[in-house]
Amino acid sequence: MVRTCDTLILSDVHLGSDVSRAEEAIDVLEGVDFRQLILLGDIFSDLDFARLKRQHWDFLSCIRKLSNPKQRRTIVWVEGNHDHGLSQLMSHMVGVPVYQRYVWEYAGKRHLAVHGHQFDRFINRNILLSRFFEGFYEMSQRLDGKEQRMSRWFDRFSTRWLRLSDKVAEGALAYAKEGHADRVFCGHTHEAMQRNEGSIEYFNSGCWTDTRATFLTIDRKGVQIHEYQPGTVHRDPGKERIETPALAAEFAGEAGLSGYGGYGSLRC
Repeated sequence: MVRTCDTLILSDVHLGSDVSRAEEAIDVLEGVDFRQLILLGDIFSDLDFARLKRQHWDFLSCIRKLSNPKQRRTIVWVEGNHDHGLSQLMSHMVGVPVYQRYVWEYAGKRHLAVHGHQFDRFINRNILLSRFFEGFYEMSQRLDGKEQRMSRWFDRFSTRWLRLSDKVAEGALAYAKEGHADRVFCGHTHEAMQRNEGSIEYFNSGCWTDTRATFLTIDRKGVQIHEYQPGTVHRDPGKERIETPALAAEFAGEAGLSGYGGYGSLRC
């Protein structure tokens, strides 16, 4: 596994779901030395904090520890469709800024990070139907076995049936071109991929809910997609913990992206 990079990107951990591989994600966060971490959306599955397991709170505790100013790291959270309504709460709980769109310069290139649901025409045009499928997916996790084979198969099938990876890539590349970005990064589809259109590079960070968990790193050599390889999770038994919050559902907002020449970061 890669040990050092400038920027580490991971997305779609879906804390609170039975398929979340939060413990393995912590392994990466603690095993890679990075300057900047981008949590590229859908870190949560929904607003029901009662579904969070111990390892899910451990993940949030790890993020809060990394966001300590003494660490001298940049930690940002890009809002996903499942994170919707949590931006203010997350800023308070784990001490990281939350963006709808995050832009930064590195190695002479302009980088753009958005979750990607903005380019998913199906959920944007079929809100009720997409909520039905989300409910079915959550129910299948509760009924599935320990390995969650049925749930993970359904997730992969829906992505391919809707041609979601291609549609999000096409939308993201067009959006990056409009905003004069050299590289654009998305999650949402749960399928890691890379695509070029002219001089613009597109990367999807994949997810942490499938048997194939993936993440991205950026360094002077470029961008790489990595598949997580099982290893030992090194834990500090005395590390800081986060207590379950009493209120979560009161935070609400509406996600969206503005368009103009030369994008800048857009806070929630």
